[in-house]
Amino acid sequence: MSQPPLPLPRKIVDDVEKKIDEVIDIGTEIRSILGSRNDEEEWGEKWEVNAAVESLNILSGKWTVEIMSALYITGEKRFNDLKHLLEGISSRTLSDKLKLLISNNYVERRVSPGPPVKVRYLLTDFGMNIGKLFSPIVGYIKIKNKMIKKI
Repeated sequence: MSQPPLPLPRKIVDDVEKKIDEVIDIGTEIRSILGSRNDEEEWGEKWEVNAAVESLNILSGKWTVEIMSALYITGEKRFNDLKHLLEGISSRTLSDKLKLLISNNYVERRVSPGPPVKVRYLLTDFGMNIGKLFSPIVGYIKIKNKMIKKI
C-alpha cells in the first residue's frame, strides 16, 4: 500500500467490523432467497449466474467503479475536478464513462445556467444506493488489507 494505514480508535473499528458481520449475514440470507429457485429449469444456476454478471457488467468496466467511488466519497463534481481526482484517466475516457453511467441512471449531469454555464456530475439515488451497498465491502477490504489500524 502506498499510503500509511488510517489510525482509528479500536471501538470504532470494532463497531465497523460488527456492522460488516451483520451485512454478511444479510447477504447470506439474500443469496439464499435468490437461489431458492435454482432447481427450476428456467431459473437455474445458469440463469442466475448470467443475471448476476449482467447486473454487475457496467461496474466491471475500467474506470466506472473509480468514477462512482469518487462521486460517492466527494459528492458532485465538475468534469475537470473529477478528472484530477482520478489519476491516469484521459478526458475522452472520462467523458465516455460518464455518458455510460448517465445512460444507465447511475450518474446525473446537472447544468447550471450561466454565464458561465456550469456542468456538474453527481450520483443518482440509484448510484448513491450502490455506493452505500459497496461501503461495507470497501470497509471489509480496508480492514483485512490493514489499511485501517486500530489504536
